[in-house]
Amino acid sequence: MISAGDLRKGTTFEMEGQVFTVLDFLHVKPGKGAAFVRVKIRNVMNGGATETTFNPSAKFQEAVIERKEMQYLYSDGELYYFMDQETFEQIPVNHDQVENAIKYLKENMFAIIKFFKGKAFSVEAPNFVELQIVECEPGAKGNTTTNVMKPATLETGAIVPVPLFVNEGDTIRVDTRTGEYMERV
Repeated sequence: MISAGDLRKGTTFEMEGQVFTVLDFLHVKPGKGAAFVRVKIRNVMNGGATETTFNPSAKFQEAVIERKEMQYLYSDGELYYFMDQETFEQIPVNHDQVENAIKYLKENMFAIIKFFKGKAFSVEAPNFVELQIVECEPGAKGNTTTNVMKPATLETGAIVPVPLFVNEGDTIRVDTRTGEYMERV
């Protein structure tokens, strides 16, 4: 059990049958009245964020989130299949659970799958991926005095703004957390 007074950023806990992670917290001790804890929390299953207050003595069950690196195999429309490298078990994951990561994943890449009580609920792409540009308009010569960007479509279908000197067929490194171009490989 964890008390509300012990909540910190990144702490996961169960409340009302749901699992939440703490995004931000503030322990408030007003001059008059009882102290309280104001927290901003995110539901890890559906991604909804909310701000609420707790009595510092309120108790919650600490939630254990398991993270496992798995290999992305293929998609059959609505389900995406990932393989555990130790047991070779294949796990299907719904589109809404993999939605943010799939635009940076291609077959045979590794991703982090998050589990709660044995149920997969989220997929994270690696922090940096190297992908090839399949569609990009050519850069205009002499237009380099400012930091001008142009859209480029990657082999996974993601669209990333890139500098003018990057061309179709180039391989680039992308930061999947922000969706930004890092460098040409």
